[in-house]
Amino acid sequence: MLHSSFELENRIGLRLRGEVRSCDPYERRPVVVCCHGFKGFKNWGFWPWVGARLAAAGFTAVQFNFSGSGVGANLWEFDELDVFARDTVSQQLDDLGVVLDALFAGSIAGGCVDSSRVALLGHSRGGGCAVLRAREDARITAVATWAAVSKVQRWSAAERLVWRRQGFMSFPNARTGQDMRVGTPFLDDLESNAGRFDVLRAASDLRVPLLVAHGDADESVPASEGSALYGAAPDSKKEFLLLPRAGHTFGAEHPWRGSNPALDRLVAHTIDWLQRTSRRDTLATSQRARSGGSA
Repeated sequence: MLHSSFELENRIGLRLRGEVRSCDPYERRPVVVCCHGFKGFKNWGFWPWVGARLAAAGFTAVQFNFSGSGVGANLWEFDELDVFARDTVSQQLDDLGVVLDALFAGSIAGGCVDSSRVALLGHSRGGGCAVLRAREDARITAVATWAAVSKVQRWSAAERLVWRRQGFMSFPNARTGQDMRVGTPFLDDLESNAGRFDVLRAASDLRVPLLVAHGDADESVPASEGSALYGAAPDSKKEFLLLPRAGHTFGAEHPWRGSNPALDRLVAHTIDWLQRTSRRDTLATSQRARSGGSA
């Protein structure tokens, strides 16, 4: 199996560190670009296992750390909390664009990429970012979300007032014990881009297949947000998978301790859906519909 690492630089000079997994470095395969969530990173819990599963199923999996993830060159620890504090949704969307640009330019993943079949897979906020990016980027041919947020503005006016008064909001990391702070530029970005960051509106504008998967016991992002995301999308080419008794990470932990029935079902269903939506006959029909042509 091909397993290679890459580093890219975004427009403000921050590093994007990622890796590519594929079973054949010379076969042009459909691509799945994975987007981790808030306080996540590419090596968190299930992600390396998911990447290997995607590669074994015939995809080229591209996984990376957003530049503001807080995880630096060691790839395993939150050792860049100052960078984490300055992250914004705009920066994450730009980061995803940098990865996609490199992918289409052939500077990462090389010969194992079929650039006509590129899907996004996002978890939590990463799912919301995937939907937002797909609305703006015609190169994306499918989007799958796991426990995705249906809105990126998640704080009351009172909470935002406190946030501005003290200059930050704390998001404690229960696993590491770290006080992970986010500064006010994040709020400024949300307020300046309220229309652009409307996840439900973006979902309604999608012209590519959408899979929404959620656990009905999600303690961080209620399953009602998954239902709202699914409901907002156009009626054709969308699926909703509700997993009973599954939480926000579908039973996965970090460090990785192995899979479980809920996660097994999630990954198997997602791979089957990606295989169906990336078939050339299905994709050709979808592209004709997007361009206004006859099927």
